[in-house]
Amino acid sequence: MGDVNSNVPLTAARSTGDAQLDRAVWQWLSWDKNQKTKEQIENLLQNGKHKELRDRLCCRLTFGTAGLRSAMGAGFCYINDLTVIQSTQGIYKYLERSFSDFKQRGFVVGYDTRGQVTSNCSSKKLAKLTAAVLLAKDVPVYFFSTYVPTPFVPYAVQQLKAVAGVMITASHNRKEDNGYKVYWENGAQITSPHDKEIIKCIEECVEPWNGSWNNNLVDTSPLRQDPLKKICDCYMEDLKKICYHRELNMQTNLKFVHTSFHGVGHDYVQLAFKAFGFQPPIPVPEQKDPDPDFSTVKCPNPEEGESVLELSLRLAEKESAKVVVATDPDADRLAVAEQQENGCWKVFTGNELAALFGWWMFSCWKENCSKDADVKNVYMLATTVSSKILRAIALKEGFHFEETLPGFKWIGSRVKDLLDNGKEVLFAFEESIGFMCGTSVLDKDGVSAAVVIAEMAAYLESKNLSLAQKLIEVYETYGYHISKTSYFLCYDPPTIKRIFEKLRNFDAPLSYPKFCGIYNILHVRDVTTGYDSSQPNKKSVLPVSKSSQMITFTFQNGCVATLRTSGTEPKIKYYAEMCALPEQSDRAVLEEELQKLIGALIENFLEPDKNGLIWRSA
Repeated sequence: MGDVNSNVPLTAARSTGDAQLDRAVWQWLSWDKNQKTKEQIENLLQNGKHKELRDRLCCRLTFGTAGLRSAMGAGFCYINDLTVIQSTQGIYKYLERSFSDFKQRGFVVGYDTRGQVTSNCSSKKLAKLTAAVLLAKDVPVYFFSTYVPTPFVPYAVQQLKAVAGVMITASHNRKEDNGYKVYWENGAQITSPHDKEIIKCIEECVEPWNGSWNNNLVDTSPLRQDPLKKICDCYMEDLKKICYHRELNMQTNLKFVHTSFHGVGHDYVQLAFKAFGFQPPIPVPEQKDPDPDFSTVKCPNPEEGESVLELSLRLAEKESAKVVVATDPDADRLAVAEQQENGCWKVFTGNELAALFGWWMFSCWKENCSKDADVKNVYMLATTVSSKILRAIALKEGFHFEETLPGFKWIGSRVKDLLDNGKEVLFAFEESIGFMCGTSVLDKDGVSAAVVIAEMAAYLESKNLSLAQKLIEVYETYGYHISKTSYFLCYDPPTIKRIFEKLRNFDAPLSYPKFCGIYNILHVRDVTTGYDSSQPNKKSVLPVSKSSQMITFTFQNGCVATLRTSGTEPKIKYYAEMCALPEQSDRAVLEEELQKLIGALIENFLEPDKNGLIWRSA
């Protein structure tokens, strides 16, 4: 992060023999005031570990689908005190240029509960440094006095009319990681060109300013306010706008278990259930309180399914609770499991939950809308790698459905545009269990999604239906949408590039594959290059996204499959879905066809053995 063109060299005895690296090492040792991370670089220098020094100091953090995200530790491409100060200085510079009223409106800072002892790095400390940079420049800062769910930051930006906000979190990533998520004044995560401009501004002011290291400013500056009570109260009040069956919620015998995955969610989910009239959900005691080591799960991602939900499922059985809701560590995503009549648990996929949410939010709108409400004014959105089930519901019910690029930043920005144009947005989602119910928060929100699914389950139970039974009804009404999403790990960027370049030059230069094994390909869309064979001008309708790889294949048999790189992890992801019409209701046949096609996709396009890809562990 930052330009490494300082002219002060290391002494000859300490030189690495590489002028660029020497400059970077000198900058780090001059600027870093965190003893632990400074020592990490010192030790590498003393032990002659020049390759690792180069890896840590000669590249930069860049904005991905979720802002800046990386491992905590020393180096310009890691998350640490210095890179957070540099990032915030760049943001200050960009906001000062963009808003004449920046110093009247202020800036929001929130954080989760991550931390790493070996780097003396924690989300709260990084948040204090973020605030310090701005307070030292006389910017009012709304700094939460305790950890909050990620959705509270975009919500606060809009409520307090701040120009922007930052959340220090790495969401559901492994415990070693942390991140820096930036929200614009519209309450949505930043998109292009803001991200590119901020990176430029960061590189213009890499040396810490006077006052940037003063993390006591949060406790002493009159410009710091604590928005916690106001935002929490307003959020819970706004939540009631999407509560439709309060009486039923108060009476239901249905019991719920909630796990917050050692993160921030417990207190806030309890309050949300109270706002809807429910008894509080039963918390998983071992996972209720924050723990930066996530000590009871192999990875803190509820999307991994039954293996990571073990404690909550066992507690639910003991307590006779039929539904488990799991928020990820920063409470912006939601996993749901339901006990079936045979005693087994069904863990719903993100796409299955979206089918239920889509049906529910539209049904509730229909029952409660005014007489002159126009269904053509109603919208739902999904990212392009997510299930097309909302498209099927929209076609039958008459509302609008739109797709965006992967990442909730695209959804948030588009929803804001629609709202500004007088449209009504009921629901949006991405398949990786990210849901937006209503428009109080223009980002995914696990707290609101948890209580909406609870209300849905209570309502269905009063009709003698389970969530799983209703899901089948939704599919039988609108057509089965059977999807499978998984990934391969690949720690070698050149290999990833080679795999995608081969697909762009398959049988000949500049020609995409026409078949995948025995399966005929109708259309190819390559968002990385902006190509789409289904469009008359061959240009993709979705904006070009050169920074990541993403190619979508539409097959003659009705399957749509996408291969893409992750914006936050070393993964090649694949997404495949069979979209059937309502009359094609033989699920087993559709599932078998999808499985065979995925096999062909992996064998012909990803070639894991040849490319040394690591299969996702089951």
